[in-house]
Amino acid sequence: MLQGGDAGKGRARRLRQDMSLPEGLLWQALRRKQAGFKFRRQHPCGSYVADFYCHEARLVIEIDGEVHNRGNAPMRDELRDGWFADKGLMVLRIPALNILNEPDNAVTAIMVSAQERIGED
Repeated sequence: MLQGGDAGKGRARRLRQDMSLPEGLLWQALRRKQAGFKFRRQHPCGSYVADFYCHEARLVIEIDGEVHNRGNAPMRDELRDGWFADKGLMVLRIPALNILNEPDNAVTAIMVSAQERIGED
């Protein structure tokens, strides 16, 4: 299982206590083991913390708020995604507005991606 260091664990713990509304809504759906997949929230991975992580599918889900479109955030996201890809993980980025407006569609997209990843093995 992909793990982070002690600093990442502490940061992940703080992030779990301060989840955004879209993250909280998505967590309520994912924690029910949709389609048999187990997800972890705010999971430390190296020097990063993934919003959600499914070890079985090697899938990272990132919830992108508006801040991800500003400044150097797109470049940082690209570097982060590359780091995950180097570890054999796929990153699925979902805009926060999609979760707020159509949560069922977001969950369906995640389940389809997880199922496809399992089918690749």
